[in-house]
Amino acid sequence: MAVKKYTMWLVLYGSFFTLGFVLLFFAFQQYQKTQNLLADGIKTTAVVIDLLTNYDSDGNTYTPVFEFKDRNSITRTYKSPISSSPPAHKVGERVKIIYDKTDNENIKTVSFWGLYRASVILLMIASPFLVIGSSYLLYTLK
Repeated sequence: MAVKKYTMWLVLYGSFFTLGFVLLFFAFQQYQKTQNLLADGIKTTAVVIDLLTNYDSDGNTYTPVFEFKDRNSITRTYKSPISSSPPAHKVGERVKIIYDKTDNENIKTVSFWGLYRASVILLMIASPFLVIGSSYLLYTLK
């Protein structure tokens, strides 16, 4: 019975460690994608043309819509995946963005959260799993 209970805990905490490691891998992958975009992407200035209002029972949030011209002088729009309250930008405000010349969907605002939010969120989720899982595994290996 004691061995079965020990095995159950080992599987549980081993799973925690594995999940944390997988999330850490994806966080690093997102970081690398951002670094590649910064190295190879095209930086330009966009103008906030609209603030979309997202209605919720907790209150409203605002999503900026940007307009910019790419290298071919084609006017493009970009709806930010980040909503906030109060709005992070005002209509008419100029914002630095970076886009991938080969992938029209890979556009990011040049700010900490605009560039690194996926990596940071994945790391925040991975950290407790790594700490708890590795602590138990290291403790049992003594």
